[in-house]
Amino acid sequence: MSPPEETPVVVTGIGAVTPAGGTLEATMDGVRAAKATAGPITRFDAAELPVRIACEITDLDVDGRIGAREARRIDRSGHLALVAAEDALRAAGLAGPDADPVDPARVAVVAGSGVGGLSTLEDQVRLHAERGAKRVSPLLVPMMMVNGPAALVSLAHGFTGPSLCVATACATGTNAIGEAARMVRDGSADVAVAGAAEAAITPTAMAAFGRMGALSGRHDDPGTASRPFDVDRDGFVMGEGAGFLVLERRDRAEARGATILGEVAGYGRTCDAHHITAPSEDGAGAEACIRLALADAEVGAGDVVHVNAHGTSTPLNDAAEACALAAVFGARGVPVTSTKGVVGHLIGAAGAVEAAVALTSAAEGAVPPVGGTSEVDPALDVDVVLGGPRPVPVGPVVSTSFAFGGHNAALVLVPEP
Repeated sequence: MSPPEETPVVVTGIGAVTPAGGTLEATMDGVRAAKATAGPITRFDAAELPVRIACEITDLDVDGRIGAREARRIDRSGHLALVAAEDALRAAGLAGPDADPVDPARVAVVAGSGVGGLSTLEDQVRLHAERGAKRVSPLLVPMMMVNGPAALVSLAHGFTGPSLCVATACATGTNAIGEAARMVRDGSADVAVAGAAEAAITPTAMAAFGRMGALSGRHDDPGTASRPFDVDRDGFVMGEGAGFLVLERRDRAEARGATILGEVAGYGRTCDAHHITAPSEDGAGAEACIRLALADAEVGAGDVVHVNAHGTSTPLNDAAEACALAAVFGARGVPVTSTKGVVGHLIGAAGAVEAAVALTSAAEGAVPPVGGTSEVDPALDVDVVLGGPRPVPVGPVVSTSFAFGGHNAALVLVPEP
């Protein structure tokens, strides 16, 4: 029997792998401390690139978590997805030796990536050019597919329900969680594993984003290169990572005695239809998106305790987002934070990790400070949290993502009392 149409959707597990650490707890520690992770690129020789800094993950035991043989057959983005998704499922009590039973046909996986297996593709293109077509790996196609994260998570856990890929650039993670919540709400699945993974610190990606002027050029001071909403912001810092949430029907979660972390109460998505890379200057598309999410959640703007903003540290995005936030919440009407000052911009995975941080922070009743930012641009009517965590009541939080292509996505997350 299908659940009621308006079944509440709750979060029972969260997993995150970021430059701040290989777990949600380590990531939260870094975010609370506003400890920037940017530094010189170590994975390859970046001397000739226009931008030579990034936020890398340096402490993840891939072979130990996945197995050396299997890891060689999977792109780095897939490694990150598998680890974060397994951590979320274990936290939810749906993986591991003492896992609660679940019908695999009733579990959906909704995941994605902005650029997919780009590192593998770049390596194989170079190999093809240097040594010929016969040296190209027969595993290249499955390793570079943008639907790799969704497929890998389904395969690893034997989930035979819907397995879908979302690819909306920097809005991917937020869209994945929102679309998964809709599937659970309408009865298409009892459980959904939702999130995104990204590993875009590659020579070509860094060259391309650098050439288009999107990246910060502060090589002399990487720790303050990513500075969301700062008066001297000059671009984002590339990061990598993955975030996943386990979503369930509330009645199912309660029946099995799961720890409920909060509810995905609202979801909105719009498109600027303005420019392929630049946001609409007045933030109209972002504003409409946030209002849709609030209406879906039946939450008033005045009830929101803080916003985990997209906050990329680029001149155009931060200005447009500030306009949208002021229009919805009033000038400086709600505390605003951004994780990108700490972990950089995780591209497709950004929204998933930020949703995890937003819900965890809201449950703690504290807004984490923005790393890297020292002086908020006086032209922006936003109340940016600086210095240390700011206490707020436990209540609804909004997490926003805005992407190349004009894609806008927003979630309203409500922590469990």
